Amino acid sequence: MADRVHPRDDSPQSSAEFKPSPHSSPDHQHSPVKPAAPLLEKPIPPPPAAGTYVIQIPKDQVYRVPPPENAKRYQQLSRRKPRRSTCRCCLCWSLGLLVTLILLAGIAAGVLYLVFRPEAPKYSIDKVSIKGFNLTSSEPLSPEFDVTVRAENPNDKLGFYYRTGSSIDVHYQDNRLCNGQLPVFYQGTNNVTVFKTVLKSDGVELTSAVHKALVEGEKKKAVPFKLNLRAPVKIKVGSVKTWTITVKVDCDVAVDELTTSAKIVSKDCDYGVELW
Repeated sequence: MADRVHPRDDSPQSSAEFKPSPHSSPDHQHSPVKPAAPLLEKPIPPPPAAGTYVIQIPKDQVYRVPPPENAKRYQQLSRRKPRRSTCRCCLCWSLGLLVTLILLAGIAAGVLYLVFRPEAPKYSIDKVSIKGFNLTSSEPLSPEFDVTVRAENPNDKLGFYYRTGSSIDVHYQDNRLCNGQLPVFYQGTNNVTVFKTVLKSDGVELTSAVHKALVEGEKKKAVPFKLNLRAPVKIKVGSVKTWTITVKVDCDVAVDELTTSAKIVSKDCDYGVELW
């Protein structure tokens, strides 16, 4: 009996590809082998968690180059800095100049005080003559006060110019009884000037309570009045005149009766000066 001859496979590689593995199952004996995936140089990291991003920016760009959306804002802020510094410089210069002027004014005032030794003028009421008070009648009153004022200038180097626009008012409680003005005159150094001024008013109506208080005060020989004096004055220093200041005199005066022979039983005067 002749032997069987099997055909020889010329390609040993093909026979090797289909050679079943002793451990493989019969179902996979004829499946082709998949080629291996190419290896990458660096492994790809896993994607970050949701909402987390890592951005790497060069240091120079972080500090020197603003992002495009903030470039305009950066330019506006950079332009404002010189203006603020200029305003600060102007404010500092203004404050320094103001302080310097105040110091110079204080020094000048101190020098003038040491040179001239100014003293405030003194005022008093020497005499009061009263007319027009008929308390037995209910008709409106027409009071008249003839007031003698004594003004003393104790300064050696200062004179006073009493100018127009002065006023003198006489009040009883809250009722103005009469008013008038001071004469215009000049008062020299170390001078005492006594002048008389007439204060008048017409048609003064008093309430029954005020009328009764006047009668009671005359019975007690003490009728109180308030006298307010305001006088615009210029001070003469050598050959120089100052600006106009206002002399203020407020006196509480009480008389024994409301007649021409009235006598002052008490008086208290307070005076001051308004420089502006």
